[in-house]
Amino acid sequence: MGEPKDMPSIVIVSGMSGAGRTEAMHVFEDLGYYCVDNLPPALIGDLVRLEDFPGSSEGQPKIAIVCDVRSRQFFSSMTTALAKLQDSGISYSIVFLDAEDEKLIARYKSSRRRHPLCNDGATISHGIERERALLRDMKAKASYVIDTTNLLPPELRKKLKDLYGSEGQHGGLSVSVYSFGFKHGAPTDADVVIDVRFLPNPFYDPVMRVMTGLDQQVHDYVMYNSDTETFLKRWKALLDCVMPGYVAEGKQQLAIAVGCTGGQHRSVVLAEETGDYLRSSGYRVSVAHRDLALAVRADGEFVSADPNADDLAESAR
Repeated sequence: MGEPKDMPSIVIVSGMSGAGRTEAMHVFEDLGYYCVDNLPPALIGDLVRLEDFPGSSEGQPKIAIVCDVRSRQFFSSMTTALAKLQDSGISYSIVFLDAEDEKLIARYKSSRRRHPLCNDGATISHGIERERALLRDMKAKASYVIDTTNLLPPELRKKLKDLYGSEGQHGGLSVSVYSFGFKHGAPTDADVVIDVRFLPNPFYDPVMRVMTGLDQQVHDYVMYNSDTETFLKRWKALLDCVMPGYVAEGKQQLAIAVGCTGGQHRSVVLAEETGDYLRSSGYRVSVAHRDLALAVRADGEFVSADPNADDLAESAR
């Protein structure tokens, strides 16, 4: 008999239509949960018991399920479904999102969407009244009730991450730093672009021309320069200023592009230095070099002290 698989961590998201369920699911996706929207309650047990459930090979899988009145008559089986989970020894928590009626009405008018309980021509107010009656027991069972009446989306994200996140002081922010060459095209996917073409260029040295920023000689040439030292001091101060703001805003992925002329020397050195600095500050960082495969070649061969430089460049593209 095989080892019993870890029981998943289950969060059931419910609440009033227009109170922020979609935003909540985005948060749980960012936190690594397998998310299912509008699942009939009777199917929760079947989902939980899947042997090849996504994430089961990586420890305890995490599931976030939205169950609400969109499932119509199926929603009435919620009490039975929750009782079956308890009888099976499966723990769960319920997040119930609510808001004042006036705010819900305003959100529906703004989105121009139809309330799920207004199919018979009822007004939005009547639909909200029906929904509150159907969700009364669900709200009473909730582990957490969050009133989103006066919450902005970043504030809702923060509340949920405080309850269910485990990423520490930097939230779930993942940082990608990459070098590039302006002559090969400016980046289109970067959140922050820094141009280091003002720094002295190793390209004009015949020896370093066929090297890259991964070579020690080029690294030292770029780094041990008064202009670079001044730049790095202010660049790191800027990062110290903006990075906490990205975390507070709830950003999950940040791309920082460092550019020079060819993407071979200065940008490579400073992308590596930027990555090292952010790692030392506790961020999850990956570093790549977009245009290194296009670097200057001598006698048809790529010249670098790093034998993996060509493979690295190819994988970064």
